[in-house]
Amino acid sequence: MRKPFSLAGRTALVTGGSRGIGLETVRQLLARGNTVLVAARDIAPLDDLAGAHPGRLDALATDLGTTQGVRALADWVATRHPDCSLVINNAAIMIHQDLATAPPAFLDEIAREIAVNLAGPAQVATALLPLLSRQPSAAIVNVTSGLAIAPKREAAVYCATKAGLRSFTRALRDQCAAAGRQILVSEVVMTLVDTGLSRPSTLRKYPPARAAADLLRGLEAGKKEIWIEKTRALRIVHRLSPALAYAIMRGR
Repeated sequence: MRKPFSLAGRTALVTGGSRGIGLETVRQLLARGNTVLVAARDIAPLDDLAGAHPGRLDALATDLGTTQGVRALADWVATRHPDCSLVINNAAIMIHQDLATAPPAFLDEIAREIAVNLAGPAQVATALLPLLSRQPSAAIVNVTSGLAIAPKREAAVYCATKAGLRSFTRALRDQCAAAGRQILVSEVVMTLVDTGLSRPSTLRKYPPARAAADLLRGLEAGKKEIWIEKTRALRIVHRLSPALAYAIMRGR
């Protein structure tokens, strides 16, 4: 039976929280009275927000595409904010490249995308599990994408990392349950959102503020899978006809 997850009085970590969906999530958590921790490579965009919420926003500039950066984050949280009980793995990059024509140097870009989008969230979750396990209740939220269900042609590596993170989230949830840890492990299947992650498009993009609100609403409901906007329809289409879902998403 699904149990509600209260957001009241939380200390929450949001990765990639200085722009896009992450920034909107930070704003909404602060508006609810929470203490919010942010990990991002560039934390300058948070200066005004920190000034408006003194003592309730703390940020660390770190590269979560490296193991060293993840360790720095885990040490920072454990030392400065041992009451952290919510981790939202939102940080991601998307590199648009036709691999059939990619130059040899693009191999480094592939490694970078995998490190940020897949290895980073897995390492952050693992590094913070001991701390989260000590809280009365806690949650790990991994943000994936509808592209984990059906990929698009121009972002092969991004789609693969989100599919991998989807599988990781399910397995981690099972491991936590088997170990008796009272940690909600949730996946947010994100729709196409109006951020700098994707290329300009004629397709209608979902507002980041609404995406963040849907994320937090689903989390409060205790959902293990939170499907955002059009991904709910994609889920149904994929169940009925995977080929049709792939055809719809291929050129988006």
